[in-house]
Amino acid sequence: MTVLLLLLVAGLAAVLSPASRAADPARPAETAVVLPGDTLWSVAERHRPGQRPFAVIDEIRRLNGLEDHTVHAGQRLILPAER
Repeated sequence: MTVLLLLLVAGLAAVLSPASRAADPARPAETAVVLPGDTLWSVAERHRPGQRPFAVIDEIRRLNGLEDHTVHAGQRLILPAER
C-alpha cells in the first residue's frame, strides 16, 4: 500500500512539474534576400562576417537545395546558424 501511494505521489509530481524545464522552442531560421549583383560570396560575407566564406556558402547551398552557385535578385535564402 505504501509503495502504491509513493508511486501515485511521484506520478503527480512529474505531471505537475513546471514547464520551465522544457526545452526552449526552436527559433525560425534566419533568411536573406539576394540583392541585385549579389553572389553567394557577398551574401556570406554580409550576413556571416568573420566566418569562413567557403564554409558558409556550402551550408547556404545545402540548406536551400542549390545545385550550383547561381542566385537571383529577390531570391530568399535560408542562412546557417551563427556561430
